[in-house]
Amino acid sequence: MNKDKASTTNPECVRSGDKIDALALARDGAKTSLRAVFAVQVARLVLRLGFSATAAMVAGRLVMDLGVDPWLPILAIGLLACSSIAGLLGDRMQARAETTIATGLRDVARTSLNAMSPRQLNLLPIGTLVVAMQRYPEAVASLVIGHRMASMMMGIGPMVAAAMLLLVSWQAAVLVICLTPVMILFFALVGDAIRSRAVVQERAFGRLAGQFADRIRALPTILANHALAEEERKLSARLETYARETMGVLGIAFINAGIIDFFASLSIALLAVFLGLGHLKLMMIPGFSDLALWQSLFILMIAPEYFAPFRRFSEQYHAKAEGLAAANALDRLLNADVPETVTIAALDRPLSPLPEHGLVAITGPSGCGKSTLLRRLARLEPEANPGAMISGDMAWVSTDSFVGGHTLREAICWKLPPVSPQRLFDAANAVGLLEDALLPGGLDALLSRGGSNLSGGQRLRVSVARALLSGKTVVADEPTAKLDATTSALVRQALLSIARSRLVVVATHDRELAGVARLTIDLSNNKNIEVAA
Repeated sequence: MNKDKASTTNPECVRSGDKIDALALARDGAKTSLRAVFAVQVARLVLRLGFSATAAMVAGRLVMDLGVDPWLPILAIGLLACSSIAGLLGDRMQARAETTIATGLRDVARTSLNAMSPRQLNLLPIGTLVVAMQRYPEAVASLVIGHRMASMMMGIGPMVAAAMLLLVSWQAAVLVICLTPVMILFFALVGDAIRSRAVVQERAFGRLAGQFADRIRALPTILANHALAEEERKLSARLETYARETMGVLGIAFINAGIIDFFASLSIALLAVFLGLGHLKLMMIPGFSDLALWQSLFILMIAPEYFAPFRRFSEQYHAKAEGLAAANALDRLLNADVPETVTIAALDRPLSPLPEHGLVAITGPSGCGKSTLLRRLARLEPEANPGAMISGDMAWVSTDSFVGGHTLREAICWKLPPVSPQRLFDAANAVGLLEDALLPGGLDALLSRGGSNLSGGQRLRVSVARALLSGKTVVADEPTAKLDATTSALVRQALLSIARSRLVVVATHDRELAGVARLTIDLSNNKNIEVAA
């Protein structure tokens, strides 16, 4: 991808085959915002330094009982007010810029994910994907805006403050400047440590999110097997690991900030001691003796402004490490080399057109390509045999079928034309949903959002009942999986009932279901498709 033309605010820049560089996209999108925020922050710095200078002059003249021109305190108050307004404006602009960058990265990620096939999406780790869409964009935005702004201000802030000190005492300026290389050296020393800890932290969070997402999907099964306590223990262990790694990153960042505060306090303390000894005539130090009181106060008020950018940079140092780790993780996810199609010799063989109605069973051992062929026939994956593709509307049946509505009645009728109460009752009863002890209330049984309180087998039976009422071609992936013998027999009978008037295509290990099929496509031989009528 041409990074110069890429923009996080234009997701159309992501085209098929392009490699996404999240950090480059974010930096490119941040250029204009950075310039505006930097201008406001520099104005704030100048106003703060101006206030420090005028406040020192007012305080010094008042203590020495000298006359103070009325305009001087008014100017000091005005500079303080203007610096506060500039600070508020700069912080709001920075927050808005970070939000824009994060939103732009999400748009790019969404465009990239939308360009993937269903198979590619299924192969992505769900936990990492959730983290990538929710957490990583903010971390990258904080890096390219917040950390970058702190870095730019560290470059100009101390220089301006040192120049102000030079106006009064070049010896005082030299004293504070001499401590700068020590702080920079410490930044370099902690840099690698905090970066490595941040990478470990992001991986721990990804594993935690992945495990949590997996347990949410399997929650009905966990409850049915009374394994909640064990799964809670495992999640707690993951959470403790993530908390430990997070505290490790923050610990290094706090140590870094503490070192900066130590050197800043040491420098200001030395200045105060030398200036105090000079005023008491106890020690004659060039540059610290024979100064007016306002000049000494001026030095003591400007010195903290010299170190403030270093302190702010140290506070943002962990944001750099987290942002780089997040950008790398986002790149790995969105640029994952997930093949769009599976190369199986048998699937590339020509396949005869499917019948208009009847049961077609795709059989073979695990991993032979049954589900892949099913998705290709259903036009969910490319490179299907054109003559064998299923045409028209389809009803998809599987253990991960979407379940809508708040009751069992609404779930079965989801997105279907109105049906009579009797037909609805017959469809639910045909697959044993009305006799399920775990769904009390019959058709009025309450469902959680998205059917999260349903097991895989219950979800599958809801989709079979909906297929009975849909009037569409039925495409089913392992429709009798995760069912007991009685319920499997009910589902087989329901599919056969549909097959009398419509086409039903199933990928299955169920020998009984395959045995009653009108047409069997056997993928046991990886080199040939064996079709039996």
